[in-house]
Amino acid sequence: MVLQYKKFDLFGKKVFEIAKIQPPFKNFNQKQHQACYLYIYEGANDSYSEEEYLRVEEGDGVLMKCGNYFYDLKKSEKTGLSGVISVHFYPEVLKRIYKDNIPSFLKNDAGMITHKNMTLVKSDILIKRFMEDMRFYFANPELMTNDLLLIRLKEIILLLLQSKDADMIHKIMHNLFSPREVSFRSTIEAHLFSPISIVELAQLTNHSLASFKREFKRIFNDSPANYIKNKRLEKAADLLRLSDLSVSDIAFECLFNDLAHFSASFKIKYKMSPKSFRKSQLYKSLS
Repeated sequence: MVLQYKKFDLFGKKVFEIAKIQPPFKNFNQKQHQACYLYIYEGANDSYSEEEYLRVEEGDGVLMKCGNYFYDLKKSEKTGLSGVISVHFYPEVLKRIYKDNIPSFLKNDAGMITHKNMTLVKSDILIKRFMEDMRFYFANPELMTNDLLLIRLKEIILLLLQSKDADMIHKIMHNLFSPREVSFRSTIEAHLFSPISIVELAQLTNHSLASFKREFKRIFNDSPANYIKNKRLEKAADLLRLSDLSVSDIAFECLFNDLAHFSASFKIKYKMSPKSFRKSQLYKSLS
């Protein structure tokens, strides 16, 4: 639930946003002609792109180029809430604020190609101070002007480019508005063990639920739910063979939240319980 929300616009585009949220809160965001820097000032956030996952802790942020993203905000243990500030980058806005002095990161550079769509930004003291100042302006919006917004947008870009994660940030910046083609199969395989739903997977692949199921059947010759469950059971079997983790820990590791359901599903696939399977594998190794 969104408890508070404010934004600042520049040239008709929202460039800064702040929100106070009461988790659980999940949100799909498709960035076709923009990029975004998301700063978590309270709580945490699980960020998913088509092929990536990042946990962003309180006080840090994530820089995302154009693409499909899914957010899962987590509450602060102290307050039970989550707080985020987002900075939006649009090519038309950046070209206007930089005018004839276009910075290098807005120019295509073959040597700066990256296959990543997002990168974690570990905040230094300057970025944290910048975000504290932005919270002050959001609390006192009458003090914010267009000229100040322009300066603030340039400032956060400079701070990101000079941060401790500058190498990857430079690569992301050089590819901010260059969408990367991601195959349907690679998105599925990247998130077999991500705690996201079939509907959320469909969104990441840019499909409706119905078209997602049809495409999934065409590629994998199985339903999404059955295919993903079998892959997770196969991982569980590997962990039973190779690790000393308890059955309940393995169930949790493989995203089965109900131990009874995990045991029943495992028995259907392998014709024995997880404990019996582990014993049978031990006997095989000793014989």
